[in-house]
Amino acid sequence: TVDLPFINFMRRYGTVFLNAYTNSPICCPSRAAMWSGLFTHLTESWNNFKGLDPDYVTWMDLMEKYGYHTQKYGKLDYTSGHHSVSNRVEAWTRDVDFLLRQEGRPMVNLTGDRKHVRVMEADWRNTDKAVNWIKEEAINLTQPFALYLGLNLPHPYPSPYAGENFGSSTFLTSPYWLGKVTYEAIKIPKWSSLSEMHPVDYYSSYTKNCTGEFTKQEVRNIRAFYYAMCAETDAMLGEIISALRDTGLLKKTIVIFTADHGELAMEHRQFYKMSMYEGSSHVPLLVMGPGIKKQQQVPNVVSLVDIYPTMLDIARIPVPQNLSGYSLIPLLCGKAENEASPRGPRPSWVLSEFHGCNVNSSIYMLRTGKWKYIAYSDGHSVLPQLFDLTADPDELTNVAIKFPVTVRSLDKILRSIVNYPKVSSSVKEYNKRQFISWKQSLGQNYSNVIANLRWHQDWLKEPKKYENAIDKWL
Repeated sequence: TVDLPFINFMRRYGTVFLNAYTNSPICCPSRAAMWSGLFTHLTESWNNFKGLDPDYVTWMDLMEKYGYHTQKYGKLDYTSGHHSVSNRVEAWTRDVDFLLRQEGRPMVNLTGDRKHVRVMEADWRNTDKAVNWIKEEAINLTQPFALYLGLNLPHPYPSPYAGENFGSSTFLTSPYWLGKVTYEAIKIPKWSSLSEMHPVDYYSSYTKNCTGEFTKQEVRNIRAFYYAMCAETDAMLGEIISALRDTGLLKKTIVIFTADHGELAMEHRQFYKMSMYEGSSHVPLLVMGPGIKKQQQVPNVVSLVDIYPTMLDIARIPVPQNLSGYSLIPLLCGKAENEASPRGPRPSWVLSEFHGCNVNSSIYMLRTGKWKYIAYSDGHSVLPQLFDLTADPDELTNVAIKFPVTVRSLDKILRSIVNYPKVSSSVKEYNKRQFISWKQSLGQNYSNVIANLRWHQDWLKEPKKYENAIDKWL
């Protein structure tokens, strides 16, 4: 569908994980898990505003302590305090009995001409900084180094037409990148009818402004522009690989490429993330370098919490025993798992959870074998979902009712990892506490401020109705 030469280079000279997942499909909570090695219910990173404490010891801090020269560029986003007021208020009020559009309608925007390569300028600036650091600093170091580059792409761009605290619903690229996409190869995803959707999916689709009519051409364009944005991302990866090659460092450097979450790009009548469907929760994870098996495809389920112990393993630093993740080194070197960890073998499941905006329930996803099991809230007030990814890779048929025994056994595993009804209840209390203190801080301005958040297009039609719904919830 799209040409990604440097991802393909990493596949040829390294290992690709076919079933890698985020531990929470949104920026800040996902990064909190990756930098801490801990599941989201342990970091308590409940939304895009609440991440790790700034003094939390990350794997990079430990590498620095053990003599590595460390350098970070670009988007980090794993400590608390990012993202708009709108984003927070939407997360806090998700239990309120109302339905409001919180995002701009997803759209595409073509910019520049066939020569316009650097569309996402901020990412290119950070890529240039990282390249210069490799060529000017890394090459002269006597100690080993760890370099981190965080890109914003292929995240959609802000949509200022959506008003104050606007969301990011614009897929933006130039003809240069769009030319790398094969339009005919783009699959148009199948959608369930609105009446057949799972209630939480319907809430997501509605709040993301996706329940209106979309032509096939609109959907195809959104997907094409997303793939073009992936091609631009790939070129930035290429700059790093080329800089390492030009300085002679590539053959002694381990390179890891991954992402904090996916992008639905109109699958399941949604864009963005915040969902346990594959488009949102599945992430790329490729590794190449000395000692890493070449042209290897690993089918085992892995997740971003595995990055922490893996980085420590690479640096031969003792791995703390309290981590949620397991080192990927045995899989990367093609060794049998059981030779591996003093903690015993890697579990045959991964966990992802989500507690933020655009869903009206805490969500827990267990992925093991061919199954994806998704539980909600307290485990009984919202029906679970079960997908057989072998028979139904597009996740169109919830077979939870058909396989009650499987549901029971997967739910038992899930509860052995996390007491999810209790966590859901803590998140509900947290949301209400946060909202009350925010409301009090605004005093007389409350009605005006809340009306003009991202949901203003709907709120301003019936402001009293929505304020009353909040009062009832409180």
